[in-house]
Amino acid sequence: MKAVISVLVTALVVLIVFSLLLGDVHFSPAEFMAALGHQGDAAKVLIVWDIRLPRTLLAALVGAGLGASGAALQGYLRNPLADPGIVGISASAGLGAVIALYFGLSALSIWVLPGAAMAGAGLAAVVLMALARHQASVTSVVLGGVALSSLSVALTALLMNLSPNPWALSEIAYWLMGSVADRSFFELGFAAPLILGGIGVLSLGAPALNALSLGEDAARSMGVSSARTGRLVVLGTLLCVGSGVAVAGAIGFIGLAAPHLARPFLGARPGALIVPSALIGAVLLLGADMLARVLSGPGTPLYLGVTTALLGAPFFLYLVYTQRRAFP
Repeated sequence: MKAVISVLVTALVVLIVFSLLLGDVHFSPAEFMAALGHQGDAAKVLIVWDIRLPRTLLAALVGAGLGASGAALQGYLRNPLADPGIVGISASAGLGAVIALYFGLSALSIWVLPGAAMAGAGLAAVVLMALARHQASVTSVVLGGVALSSLSVALTALLMNLSPNPWALSEIAYWLMGSVADRSFFELGFAAPLILGGIGVLSLGAPALNALSLGEDAARSMGVSSARTGRLVVLGTLLCVGSGVAVAGAIGFIGLAAPHLARPFLGARPGALIVPSALIGAVLLLGADMLARVLSGPGTPLYLGVTTALLGAPFFLYLVYTQRRAFP
């Protein structure tokens, strides 16, 4: 496991460097190192520190949260096709942000949009935690998440349908497509402690997730509470996914793909997959953002959520095909 993590950390560092070098303004190695040290051309220092660095670190951070959440959810739900979006937290966070955009509340303060997204995610988490009480079955959590997701998507579509003008509609639509472009250290400072805390919460539940992989009855005989584990998973997913949606919009498929890419090297124990899946998620989302930047044309940016969907949908179909024997 240490060797796999070392390789993933190395790959992430390399991608971070390439991401910082990627852009319309060319940097020589000497200019890049000088800019990192706040020396040399002031314009290039500004580009590195105020434009590229927050975007790069935020992409890696959001991807890490999605990857860790995906691994925990697939372990808890014992479903290899589970994704952070399945429990409704992502859609509910999106609804909270859309409400702030629709009513113009986001113009009041830079804290309103991420705060509204976290409020929406928190409300969904409260409902899911209530379902996870008193030894509720995993099926109850899944069905509750599907219902929340459907309701949030429907309400989001309703607000878009009732949008008072084309500009408000376009603002909502562009935000929902997901992006880390034009983000600053404010968004990074907002999301970093929440996502890292969420990964920590999910890691606390790793031993219980390993026990639950043997079945609820076997886990109960080992003193593992399915309800408590569910609450840890929901809380960790709230922190990781809710804060990610709050600063980057809706981004899918990273949480689905990351655990599957880790599993061939680390086995099927869900607890052991959380940290490696976080690293893989960071690599995947940062790579997707770099691809979006390369493919974007002048005045026609390719949004990050669109990029991950275009890459992730075929992967999801492949998983459904390979897992078809698991379904009646």
